[in-house]
Amino acid sequence: MKNPLVLSCIVSGLAIAGLTQGHAQGTVTFIFDQQSATESTGGGSAVVIQANQPLGQSFTPSLSSVGFIRLALSDPTFNSLGATFVVNLRDGSITGNILGTSDSVTMPDRFAGYVDFFFATPVSITPGTQYYFQPSLVSGDASWTIRSYNAYAYSGGTAYNNGIAAPGFDLWFREGIVVPEPTTTALFAIGLALVALRRIKIR
Repeated sequence: MKNPLVLSCIVSGLAIAGLTQGHAQGTVTFIFDQQSATESTGGGSAVVIQANQPLGQSFTPSLSSVGFIRLALSDPTFNSLGATFVVNLRDGSITGNILGTSDSVTMPDRFAGYVDFFFATPVSITPGTQYYFQPSLVSGDASWTIRSYNAYAYSGGTAYNNGIAAPGFDLWFREGIVVPEPTTTALFAIGLALVALRRIKIR
């Protein structure tokens, strides 16, 4: 029969690993699917988001889900007001059915940089089909801008401004999925469980 102490070690180790993976603040790996540019790409102009709605970008994913969308946002008006945004993922058109809405992100006054909008549950999509994302102001300063450029040359879609396609222009974006990495404690617990598993003897 199997040694109950060893079995207990295995169960405990796997339980610890599961709890650690589920609740610890571990790091994540970004897997990029589609993008118009990277953080090292220069150039571009600022387009006011709220004043040009419906504003967004079409893209053609090769993966089967979208876990995050990264955008380049900035606040050109220094008025002590920050802003909170979400990103809507749509199908069919820039005003089509909303498949998912990201968690909201609040940024301070004078912010300028790259922002990750995560979907609490990755949105299932069909690879090779065109989809659309739309940044949307939830509250705060309505003067915030998003980076756009006519030299990104993204072949899987185009920018939209006032609901109209703008061929040759793209928003700065990167999208894909995130994969949690196990913490050191989780890896140790799994290793302990595997060692215990090898010591099981069947009598």
